[in-house]
Amino acid sequence: MSKDRYIAAKQAWAEKQKARGVTARTSASADRLPPGQKLTTGFPVLDLGVQPEVPLPDWRLKVDGLVSQPTQLSWDQFSALPQVTDVSDFHCVTTWSKYDCTWGGVAFTTLYDLVQPQPEAKFVYFSSYDGYSTNVSLEKCLDDDVLIATSFDGAPVSREHGGPARVIIPKLYAWKGAKFVNAITFLAEDKLGFWEVRGYSNTADPWTEDRYA
Repeated sequence: MSKDRYIAAKQAWAEKQKARGVTARTSASADRLPPGQKLTTGFPVLDLGVQPEVPLPDWRLKVDGLVSQPTQLSWDQFSALPQVTDVSDFHCVTTWSKYDCTWGGVAFTTLYDLVQPQPEAKFVYFSSYDGYSTNVSLEKCLDDDVLIATSFDGAPVSREHGGPARVIIPKLYAWKGAKFVNAITFLAEDKLGFWEVRGYSNTADPWTEDRYA
């Protein structure tokens, strides 16, 4: 499926769900599996129909915006930062969830400390090598399970799953975790990302089924 057809299909799917009355719940679920989700042991691949191949010597991660120390990291520089491992569940807006995913990489808080965001920074905008983008409140990014992942289950993150580096924000639907990430920008005002301008929720809380705007 071409990129344009894939995007159109996803937009149509979202509109169909909204027409069925799928809206955010007023209270969060207390279960491990969010409402409306089905558990899978596989790992479906969802992207924009583009899986860019980025050789590690050419990979860069720019971190800028409202920060005191903007930086651009090469793969070697990024890999030299403190590394963490975190086990979390993965929830896709297309109604599947996967338990106990083991991710390794650099904690978002490590990059936060490195660039020293200014007090007025309240939002984070992620951009990717495939043209994707998404936005998250800074408060959500500072959870201790948020990371820029370079490994999954002990192996490098594969290209189909967003390697060499992708964002993982376990408490939100997975479209908020940008694959193929190459830039992180700190902003004072919110800026909608790729799916957010196409009708997806801005806050993306799985436990309240906050799927669509």
